[in-house]
Amino acid sequence: MSASTSVYSSLASAADPDTVAVDSAVSIQDPMAMTSLWQLTLGMVAVLGLIMGIAWLLKRSGRFQIAAGGGLRVLGGLSMGTRERVVLLQVGETQLLLGVAPGRVQTLHVLEEPLESGKPGTGPGFSEQLGRFLKKEQGSTS
Repeated sequence: MSASTSVYSSLASAADPDTVAVDSAVSIQDPMAMTSLWQLTLGMVAVLGLIMGIAWLLKRSGRFQIAAGGGLRVLGGLSMGTRERVVLLQVGETQLLLGVAPGRVQTLHVLEEPLESGKPGTGPGFSEQLGRFLKKEQGSTS
């Protein structure tokens, strides 16, 4: 009887398009299957890694500074080693040059005349440098 039942079901599924649609819907993957969980986990790890990488780059470039109240501003900084920095601070009208090392901050110099409030020691921006580089490349290829 099982042979006749399987023949009947195959004939019925071939004749009835609704049954075919139901049969193909059965092959949908369970969302809690291990492969879906691995894809979800790897995607989350990739997104978290991307966020941490961008935060590290912003911190490293010095563009991720929290604005301090009370007229205290960081005007610039320069890395002197792997863990040592020289930082120029504006405190009211006074500018201080500080040496910053792990566990130690030392005043190196108090400037008698403040430097210009523009961006000291900065060169052209990335877009300007890229434009000059591309123009130079186009000139050398033609």
